[in-house]
Amino acid sequence: MKRRSLAGRLLLWISPLLLAAIALPLLLQRWLDDAWFSTILSAMLILPLAAWTVRRALLPLASLFRALAGSINTYRDGEYNFGVHWRSNDDLGELVQSHAELGQVLREQRQTLVQRELLLDTMVQNTPVAMLLLGSGGDGVQRVAFANLAARKLLHGGWKLEGQRLDELMAHAPLEMREAMARGGDSLFAVGGEGSGETGTGESGDEQVYHLARRNFRLNGRHHELLLLRQLTSELRRQEVQTWKKVIRVISHELNNSLAPVASLAHSGAEMVRRGRQERLEEIFSTIEERARHLEGFIRGYARFAKLPQPHLQTVDWQDFLAGLQRQVGFRLEGDTSDVDCRIDPAQIEQALLNLLKNAHESGGDDNEVSLRVTRLPEWLRIEVMDRGSGMNDAVLQNALVPFYSTKRNGTGLGLALTREIAEAHGGRLSLHNRDGGGLCVALQLPLSG
Repeated sequence: MKRRSLAGRLLLWISPLLLAAIALPLLLQRWLDDAWFSTILSAMLILPLAAWTVRRALLPLASLFRALAGSINTYRDGEYNFGVHWRSNDDLGELVQSHAELGQVLREQRQTLVQRELLLDTMVQNTPVAMLLLGSGGDGVQRVAFANLAARKLLHGGWKLEGQRLDELMAHAPLEMREAMARGGDSLFAVGGEGSGETGTGESGDEQVYHLARRNFRLNGRHHELLLLRQLTSELRRQEVQTWKKVIRVISHELNNSLAPVASLAHSGAEMVRRGRQERLEEIFSTIEERARHLEGFIRGYARFAKLPQPHLQTVDWQDFLAGLQRQVGFRLEGDTSDVDCRIDPAQIEQALLNLLKNAHESGGDDNEVSLRVTRLPEWLRIEVMDRGSGMNDAVLQNALVPFYSTKRNGTGLGLALTREIAEAHGGRLSLHNRDGGGLCVALQLPLSG
């Protein structure tokens, strides 16, 4: 079918009017012999006819334009099911066809977005990681903009969290979680234990370990913060099984490395005695003694961790205690220890702090940046060992307190684990987090004397 333009369509309507406007005055002038009167009479006849013709020609166009405007309004409202039809094969028909193709593209894109949003919402809502999206209003108070099911269950008994103030939620959260939130940045903390059944984060007597991750970004020109709380208890239990397997392999390796040469040397020594050759016996016995002492030291190190005695608490002068520690390993002391009343086992706490300070010096940062800060809280004494090294990535941060886990080639993986055991034996806790500007902070928290 031949395509017609809009101008040609309008010309077909207007052409008869133009011919009538030319011919009618000439005919009336011939009949009436009065040019002025014939012109007026022609105008009176042609103008109403022209108005009716133009209105008749533009009426479908007006309807089409209203329909197009209505469809655009539905697009703006997010509805794409409205269609416009135009049968004529002209410029307007091409416009309507392009409009229909645009609507089809928008419908397909909207359907794809809806499916993606549904998939994303399903994944977010069913993930075991508690997710909180925080936004700040005009009053500067952080409020929950979005929370998934895990966050609702963890922080609000399964009830809706959107619109809640973060500070009010944290007021009812466990102390360990509040401290992790107050520190800022990513951190690892444990909740629960004996007598902690009212925290809402685990059964009574069952310690739950969490990893807190925080990310800041801007959305629609406004500052937002995303909090991710991941429970690591089951993962740590699986890790403990793997750790025990590793322990068995390490101990077996060390025993074989020591016992195999001892057995071989003992056999060689017995043969020499039987043959009456004693010139190498001293060397053989010296090697056997060296391997036996190495094995004794190795087993003593593991036994120290496995058989940590109950702490013998006593009052210490913290200024003298830290000064003695400072003579063994260098660090910068921060905080006031003149009014600290905290009963400890000096030998165990000294060992714990030496482990932390040694790790700080081996972190890769400047030794002059290693510091120890003492802070007195209402019920706790907080001792923080800080460095400016490379810090820990998420994987290391999650496993750092697991016994025998180490990223060092010759490390035993017992330093932090033993320090945590000492802290818990004193009724305290150990936590660690990356510092702003680089480095790691390991915090040893001990209860103050009552």
